[in-house]
Order: sequence, then structure tokens, then C-alpha cells
Amino acid sequence: MSARNFIELAISQAKNKQEMTEKQQRVFEAAISLFAEKGYASTSTSEIAKAAGVAEGTIFRHFGSKENLLFSVILPFIIESIPIVADEFIQDVFTKSYPSFESFLTALIENRLHFVKENQEIFKILVVELLQRDDLRMQLIAFFQKAPSQHINRILDGFKQRGELIDLPNFTLIRSMLTQIFGYFMIRFTILPNRKWDDATEVKRLVQLILHGVGA
Repeated sequence: MSARNFIELAISQAKNKQEMTEKQQRVFEAAISLFAEKGYASTSTSEIAKAAGVAEGTIFRHFGSKENLLFSVILPFIIESIPIVADEFIQDVFTKSYPSFESFLTALIENRLHFVKENQEIFKILVVELLQRDDLRMQLIAFFQKAPSQHINRILDGFKQRGELIDLPNFTLIRSMLTQIFGYFMIRFTILPNRKWDDATEVKRLVQLILHGVGA
């Protein structure tokens, strides 16, 4: 099961860009690594400067502030990495055959849970940004309408033909499933991250809730 780390991908993307000076590159790599390790809020500009081997003034001179470093430099590289991550997600989940819709749903949730675990800090940042920035939200919606939606429509249509899904529009089915899956991820990683979670059990319960609802 693939779980690409957004931090590593962003650094890889940045290395292919020629606009950064050597010092800017070191600051970028140090910042993104520290954000992943300690969290954005807990990382100071002095720590970034020390890890990068530069003076703290260098960060302010090149990037203005820690916030600007995150939103103007790091976040765009993370967004550039989304197609790579999406392609791997498609290969991991949508190119396989499944004996039942339940098995497909379990594989999908487990795959994304594994991925979010590897990218918890980035997940938190993206959640906040998606709520606040219309441009980022529209960019992500446009991308996912092109690639993953084609594959999930094919999967859903197949299970409808087999009589395992009710005959509702695919958008309605996807919206319902994503609401519950994303809701679990939000509570698991942003609202109650310190609770002792039994993910294997929670995934099974989530699958059953999606399949059968909460009625007795």
C-alpha cells in the first residue's frame, strides 16, 4: 500500500525548480521538514534558520515571514504534488477488482487512512486552507473531476449492475460516502488526535455505517 509523503514530494518538486537560490532551497527544505516533524505552530523561524545553516534575517529577507513561507512557497509545491499522489491512489485502489462493494470500500478507506497518517500536519493545513480559500478549493475540485471521478464512476456503475448499490446518481453516492469518510478523518486527526484510536475497528464500523446506516 503506497503512502507517499507530501513533504518528500514537495522537496523533490522544489529541487526541479531553478528560481530558488541555494540558501532559499536550504530554508525551504528545513522549514518543510520541521513543519512535518514538529508541526507548523510549534516551529519557530529561528529553528528553521538554524536547521538551514543561515541567519534568521535571511528568512525574513527572502520570504518575509513564516506564514508567507508556508502559504506562498511551500503550499504551492504541495499542491503541485497532488496529481502524483492521485495517480498512485488510482493505481493502488481503482485498478484492482473486488469481490464486493464492501471490500472496495474497505480498501479505499484503509488506503486514504494510511496516507493521511503519513501526512497529518499537511492534512491539517490543507483543511484550514480549503475552508478559507476559494481558489484552492476550486483548483482541487477541478482536478478531481477530471481524474479520480472517472474511475470511481466506473466502479460504482459496476456495483449497481451487480445489484450491490441503490440506483441513485453517482454524485449523490460519492457525496454521502465522502461526508462520512472525511468526517472520520477530521475527528481522528484534527479534533481528537490524542485519543487512543483503534483504526482497524473504526474502519470496519465506518464501512458498515456507509453500507447500512444507523437503523436497527
